[in-house]
Amino acid sequence: MGLHSIRPVAAVCLCGVFAFLNLYATQPLLPMLTVIFHASKAAVGLTVSVSTLGVALAAPVLGALTEHVSRKRVIVLSIVVLAAPTLLAATSPGLHTLLFWRFMQGLAMPGIFATVITYIGEEWRRESIALVMSLYVSATACGGFLGRFLTGLIAETLGWRWSFVALGALTLLGAWFIARWLPPETPRPHHGDESVPGFWIALRHLRNPRLLATFGVGFGTLFTLVATFTYSTFYLADPPFRLSTLALSYLFAIYLVGLVVTPFGGYLVTRIGMRRGIAVAIAICLTGEALTLSHHLWVVIFPGLGLLCSGVFIAQSTATSFLRMAAPAGGRTSAAGLYLACYYIGGTIAGVAPSYLWSIGGWPACVALVEAVLLVIFALAWIGWRNVGWSTH
Repeated sequence: MGLHSIRPVAAVCLCGVFAFLNLYATQPLLPMLTVIFHASKAAVGLTVSVSTLGVALAAPVLGALTEHVSRKRVIVLSIVVLAAPTLLAATSPGLHTLLFWRFMQGLAMPGIFATVITYIGEEWRRESIALVMSLYVSATACGGFLGRFLTGLIAETLGWRWSFVALGALTLLGAWFIARWLPPETPRPHHGDESVPGFWIALRHLRNPRLLATFGVGFGTLFTLVATFTYSTFYLADPPFRLSTLALSYLFAIYLVGLVVTPFGGYLVTRIGMRRGIAVAIAICLTGEALTLSHHLWVVIFPGLGLLCSGVFIAQSTATSFLRMAAPAGGRTSAAGLYLACYYIGGTIAGVAPSYLWSIGGWPACVALVEAVLLVIFALAWIGWRNVGWSTH
């Protein structure tokens, strides 16, 4: 498939938008939820972590089970299923029930994430994969912003329950467009692994050093993003900033930088190669994270969070593009499932672990943790991808 086919590209982008519309939707509500439910920062932070935990638990299972199933059917059905717990979250009488429905949302999402990554790798020509993947990642950035922005805006005006009603309705609308625009996958040639159970193929991936390094990069990438954007809301709600819930929802507009930067990053990676591309991305992340220590709001948001987002999105696009190279034919969906499991385990831990450092050293301690994780994943990628050369081919 070529880039001239607009509807397929739009369809995979919509998959990113409507999945990420829901995943981090509670982040701008966290200070509000601590008051409503009389809960601690760690407790309300679980509204983010339980969703990413659901993704982490379901991703390898769904990846293995759907290895030889219609990609389009899995994607559309998963989006429809996702709408149900999103709507039901609005009925939650307390924090525990809200956490349950957020967990159920997470269980439904890997059918979208893992399958779309595989679909892109199989349906577009090799020279177009990095660019299409970068467009998809840009769409996830758009979805992440819209989910947070709409949740904060609606919660501030109508109440937090109506936020979930709106997100559920939009998710169903997205499923309709994707069902119409996403072409059925091309019949795949049979490989020797076709008769091997998907779970056995997934276990084989754990003996592949390049895939293990990529899984580690995924873990650290989402850890960085979730830890920074979850705990920066507390940092910016406190003095000297004192941002309101609505103002915190505007904060996530910085995600829109991904709409511009990530496709450029995808183009850059095709020119300089995977290893150099991930090195540049992590260097950008390190710089942006350090700048969030400023006590000037414009520095925290624009060069700080802006650079961090840019680096994370480029790193994510590079790692998911590399998956196709590292995973064997006939095992790419299960590899994507394992990658997403590691990715969202990183996000799950990031929703809670920084709270303990916050109690010791506040936001600077959280920044130190994130910087350490970034240095570790740089080492993993630089060593684990060393045999691929500079080319993406």
